[in-house]
Amino acid sequence: MRIIDLHCDALAKIEASRGALSYTNAPELASNRDRLKEGGVAVQGFAVFVDPALPGSMRWQSCLDQIHYFYAEILEKHDDMQLITEWSQIGKLPEGTIGALLTLEGVDPIENDLKRLHLLYRLGVRSVGLTWNYGNQAGDGVLEPRGAGLTSLGKEMIALHNRYGILTDVSHLNERGFWEVMELASYPIASHSNARALCDHPRNLTDEQLTAMFRRGAPVHVVYYPEFVIDARSSGPATIADLIRHIDHMCGLGGEHHIGFGSDFDGITLTVEGLEHAGKSQRLISELLKHYSEEQVRGFAFDNFVRYTAEINLNS
Repeated sequence: MRIIDLHCDALAKIEASRGALSYTNAPELASNRDRLKEGGVAVQGFAVFVDPALPGSMRWQSCLDQIHYFYAEILEKHDDMQLITEWSQIGKLPEGTIGALLTLEGVDPIENDLKRLHLLYRLGVRSVGLTWNYGNQAGDGVLEPRGAGLTSLGKEMIALHNRYGILTDVSHLNERGFWEVMELASYPIASHSNARALCDHPRNLTDEQLTAMFRRGAPVHVVYYPEFVIDARSSGPATIADLIRHIDHMCGLGGEHHIGFGSDFDGITLTVEGLEHAGKSQRLISELLKHYSEEQVRGFAFDNFVRYTAEINLNS
């Protein structure tokens, strides 16, 4: 079954190696090309994540370096990988082709220069999370104690997203910022978040947030990181059954047609038992088919996101 995975951090790992890691099959990359093929991943979101600890002068360079590796090491060296710049491309991908979607996790490298966001759009970025875990020039992330909402610049960025049909990703945004995004963004999404009712971590979304997303028709893609899957007090490893409980919970809130996957592979140090890398993705599909119909599982894996982005094509 074809899978859309909206979030991995392979680019940061490739950048850290200065291009030494082979995207084709480097075992250090949980989401390398061979593993995507093995796991039936038909669309992969590649996040550009710049370490906020970098000096401001180096953040933009790190962003551009990662985009360079996206083109030079992923697209140019693999004829079976296709750049996604129009949402309509996803539903039309030829058999055996993997769609590559460029995303931005935190706008820190943009600093206060909106021209850079225009440029990133021209370079292929189609989904943007305003923050990572902490505060920046656009707003506050989930671990920022200040707890402020969006800045004026953050709101300008959302207006640009709306204009270009860019997704506004809420996965790392604090609650105050989340609700402002829900008021302002035409195309909200959570690329890698779980249900806070089942795992009380600030990176997860409350039932109120999830319900608001689903009422808007906005996708929420479950994340495979154990710290976001099971409560810290739990004993034993996180399992696929634990991850499915988040899907069950979201379905109970009206999310059946809005759930997807966002593994966070290559950005996580721990993994769900049985989902150690992208090559094992069909194990999740097999377990889901024990609980849901084939049509429902195809929705989670692929079709829900295609339906959502098709509406962007119609409205933009």
